[in-house]
Amino acid sequence: MDLHDQTTFARVYDEHHRSLQGVALRVLGDPARAQDVVQDVFVRVWRDPSRFDDRRGAIGPYLRLMARSRALDVWREGQAAGRACDRLRTVVAVSSEGIADRPENAAVRHADRDLLRAALRELPPSQREALVLAYWGGLTADEIARRAEIPLGTAKSRIRLGLEKLRDELGDTQVAHAA
Repeated sequence: MDLHDQTTFARVYDEHHRSLQGVALRVLGDPARAQDVVQDVFVRVWRDPSRFDDRRGAIGPYLRLMARSRALDVWREGQAAGRACDRLRTVVAVSSEGIADRPENAAVRHADRDLLRAALRELPPSQREALVLAYWGGLTADEIARRAEIPLGTAKSRIRLGLEKLRDELGDTQVAHAA
């Protein structure tokens, strides 16, 4: 069987795509993801048809095995992603539990913010802007450079110099704690 030939490939697709869909659906339980698996299997066969050797067996079982393997991979990826989300939710819940509602913690945070604001006012405007955009605006150095229309190296230097001045003013632990 010559899977390099478009007509042959189209015939194989027509004959087998439903059975591959069924195999993937049994593993995943989701028709859309099962269809993605079928497409992935046929794309792989199209890209490298020489992987199939008809002397070793028929095309149907070969394709169904590929579909089952790919569906299991997709299922495992989903399981791993779900576990990662669960761990993240647990960490966030534990770390934020009861901290914000304690008056002494709120007072310390307020005092730290006041110190940080005062130290930021002492920085040159270009360094202050770069730090605010990076740490509170969530921008990368590249995004800051484009926004300020300056070279990337200049943006990185402004961030680094601003942090150094804040550390000199506040001390290492307060900069990390306030940010």
